[in-house]
Amino acid sequence: MLLIKTLMRREWLQHRTGWTLLTLVPLALALVLVAFGEVQFDDDDGLTELPLPLVAMAGIAGGTTLVFLTLLTTSAVILSGLPRRDHNDRSIEFWLSLPVGHAHSLAVPLLVHMLLVPAAALAAGALGGLALSLALVARVAGFADWFTLPWGDLLAASLALGMRLLAGVPLAALWLLPLMLLVMLATALFKRWGLVILAVGLGLGGVVLERIFGQPMLADALATLVRGGSQALIGAGGRSLAVPTGSGPSTALQGLPGWAWHDLGAALAALASPTLVGGLLLAVACFAGLVVWRQRGA
Repeated sequence: MLLIKTLMRREWLQHRTGWTLLTLVPLALALVLVAFGEVQFDDDDGLTELPLPLVAMAGIAGGTTLVFLTLLTTSAVILSGLPRRDHNDRSIEFWLSLPVGHAHSLAVPLLVHMLLVPAAALAAGALGGLALSLALVARVAGFADWFTLPWGDLLAASLALGMRLLAGVPLAALWLLPLMLLVMLATALFKRWGLVILAVGLGLGGVVLERIFGQPMLADALATLVRGGSQALIGAGGRSLAVPTGSGPSTALQGLPGWAWHDLGAALAALASPTLVGGLLLAVACFAGLVVWRQRGA
């Protein structure tokens, strides 16, 4: 356990400044745009005024999504270069001299960047979303109106949406782990050319299988893994939130927890997929390849 904490601390010390900036800067820019930009909500019938609870909910959801996607993209970039990190900064000899298993040296950063960072991004984004919702409501109506909102329904809906996303993070990690480890292995073997070689190889392989052999299995498998990863976070149920015609915003907010629960059930059911099983077997093979490559000190 101490070893895992030490490796986690290394990730924190190495990336804490970047994580902090990538959390605060997008939120600050969003607040500036809301404060000084033009706030409009359009639909097919022209300019309409959304109910203030939905405006506030849009701010909370927008802030959460902004930080989450920013840090998720950052984690993908960091992980793609992870195998070569110790070689690039010439610290591989130091780490090889420590009683740290190669599997731990790879697994702990994967845990941090694929699970802990996205989960922390959701929490930080939700807090920033509250400030963004205050700015939105203040621009649309007034500062005092933010405090008169139905916060019982708003917080329940926000919590339901946040818990749905949080529960979806490990599910999405399962779907995307094969692709991430494949990228990491390609980067380890071919350095900066790894992504190019992998992209060209998968692209040409998919075209050859489909055009010559009539088997689009490779393209379908890749699409299934990516789609599974996105729907594991939200949208797995394949249906939108049903709100009766003429009902108020409170009805929509009160219906969100039930929708989120149904969507999570659909995401769990989607795990029973042969493509996912095959992808996880590929992930195990890629991880083993990375361990062997690291043992050789390549």
